[in-house]
Amino acid sequence: MEQITIERKGAEIDFSYHIVWEHGFDHLPDCLSAAGLPFQKVCIITDTNVEKLYLDQVKQALAPMNKKVFSYVLPAGEEHKNLNEIQKIYGFLIREHFERKDLLIALGGGVVGDMTGFTAATYLRGVDFVQIPTTLLSQVDSSVGGKTGVDYDAYKNMVGAFYQPRLVYMNTDVLKSLPDDQFASGMGEVLKSGLIRNREFYEWIDAYTEEILEKDAKTLDHMVQECCKIKAKVVEEDPKENGVRAILNFGHTLGHAVEKLKNFTMLHGHCVGFGTVAAAWMSYQKGLIPKEDLDLILRLNETFSLPSQVSDLSVEEIITATKSDKKMEGGHIRFILLNGIGNAVIDRSISDEEMRSALQEFMSGEKTPASAGDVQ
Repeated sequence: MEQITIERKGAEIDFSYHIVWEHGFDHLPDCLSAAGLPFQKVCIITDTNVEKLYLDQVKQALAPMNKKVFSYVLPAGEEHKNLNEIQKIYGFLIREHFERKDLLIALGGGVVGDMTGFTAATYLRGVDFVQIPTTLLSQVDSSVGGKTGVDYDAYKNMVGAFYQPRLVYMNTDVLKSLPDDQFASGMGEVLKSGLIRNREFYEWIDAYTEEILEKDAKTLDHMVQECCKIKAKVVEEDPKENGVRAILNFGHTLGHAVEKLKNFTMLHGHCVGFGTVAAAWMSYQKGLIPKEDLDLILRLNETFSLPSQVSDLSVEEIITATKSDKKMEGGHIRFILLNGIGNAVIDRSISDEEMRSALQEFMSGEKTPASAGDVQ
């Protein structure tokens, strides 16, 4: 068993929990016991896709603990990540008499993890929960760090809470069953991790592309672990995104705008991939990264089937959509750029014209051609 501890002690916000990597679910009971969780009942929250693959395996793994095990199955898809579905989970937990010392387990990808975490943060003013992420994207990003939430009226993660899990249990064997598009989506966040904090890791990805695409177990273990270590350090320093944690949003400002305008028909990591190349272009235009770094970023996006262009949207509607992003601060966007690969920086001075220039570079088949003079 391999693990790291993510913790913040002696500060306003205290937390400490393990991120564990395993091949299988057999050691889940030992990890729950080691976490000191006092539960008598546990509810595994999953979705209709993951239910068929792993729900029975996790139930069987928990059987030796002699606890009451319930399950709640959400309809799969980002379109169901809303308060209506959360209310249904509340109703189930109330009917089954779940108490504050009982446990929720998120078994699934980022949507399931975010919804379970939000439920845990708000049910009875807070119950314990555990993350068991089953997609590459959730293993390298969303399961770590305590961001929970739901979408509201097509605005992504607009309602949520910072609420840390008590354990993150990763069975990396599940990555073998991921469809290619889901694996590519996860690679959007993998590449982001190296770009913001670790050039050596980013160059390692470039060197091991063949092994990654073949889903070599040892290579994937290292890749996931490195991403988690990067995110853990940032979260420990800034758990509530008051400062440096904002760099985790590299590629997300334009990416979230595209994701919303596409009505979530485009996978999150693909949108981040597009946002990454646009932000890299702006970094290049500002003289922060050399042309060879920009070329490398574009090449790796292509290698891992991440889009460098989007179509059927207009530049202006993307720019407008960024203004309703939750990362706005005092009327200005906290835009994340690169001051060299591995060194993300926060820039609050990005203008609409700079975004427009980047978008025009990477848009294909604009829905409605627009010029700067068309903007009101």
